[in-house]
Parts: sequence; C-alpha cells; structure tokens
Amino acid sequence: MTTNLPVEPAVEERPAVPYAAVRRNVTAATVAEIADRVPVILEWLAARGVAPAGAPFIRYEVVDMPGTLVVEAGAPVAAPVEGEGEVYPAALPAGRYVTYTHVGHPARLVEVTAAVLAWGTSQGHTWDRAPAEGGERWACRLEVLKTHPAEVPDPNDWVTDLVLKVADA
Repeated sequence: MTTNLPVEPAVEERPAVPYAAVRRNVTAATVAEIADRVPVILEWLAARGVAPAGAPFIRYEVVDMPGTLVVEAGAPVAAPVEGEGEVYPAALPAGRYVTYTHVGHPARLVEVTAAVLAWGTSQGHTWDRAPAEGGERWACRLEVLKTHPAEVPDPNDWVTDLVLKVADA
C-alpha cells in the first residue's frame, strides 16, 4: 500500500513514562490553545526544580475529527510529580508503538498521521483505541515536539515524532 511517507514507520516497545500535563477540549482549528500550554508546564516544572526527561508532547486522548478533541500538553519526567492548579501527574502506558518522525510544517501532521495510520493498518496492526463518548479514546497517541520554535524559527524545518500505541502483541 502506498502511504506517501518518505520512510517506513518503526514498531518499538516503550516503557511507561510519568509526565506532567494540562488538558483542554479543542478543535482542529483551536489545537494551538493546548500547544500554547507547553511553556506553562515547562515553567511549572522548572519552578519545582524538576527537569523534563525528554521532549514535550501533545497527547490526543479522545479524537472526534472534525469535532471536539480531548488533548493534553505534557512533559515527561524521571519520576512522578505532584500536581497543582491546572497541572496534574499522569503516565504514558508501556507497550508496543508505531513511531514515525515527521520533518516539516505542523500543518501537515493531519495528513502524515493519516498515512501512518494507513501504514499500520496495512501491516496488520490494531490500534489501541475504543469508541467513547465524543469520539475514539486512544490508549496513547502523541505528537512529540522535538524542535524548539525559538531555536528553529522556520516551521518547515520542525521535527515531530508521531507515537501511536498498538493493541496487538
């Protein structure tokens, strides 16, 4: 099956990862509202002397395209933290994941994610998701933000890892 991806996604085992997060209900048009919370989480961690244990991410919990999305902005940490205010602790589940690195404008992520989903399905993978009120609840569906916009101002050069949990063993 042709997916228009320049390289094939990978399948890997990933451990559980604690993180600090903020949640919002957004639409595809307002997803920037949750991305704008990433600096808040990083500042919150820094104020408590906690260094991120990796790149920040956007986690899609409930997806209803083109309707409402339940989305988190998060930052991984080495050990669980206590929440406060709008920031709360959570953990990404351990398991098998399809991963893909996208280099390019974030506006292409919907198209690239669709291609990765098509690739996974064509390879016989079953996505770890279930019907839920308001859409599909994903066990773990991430966009890991590998590029800091202040360091790389051209969004066409940004790097984003797509990380999608599969249910198959």
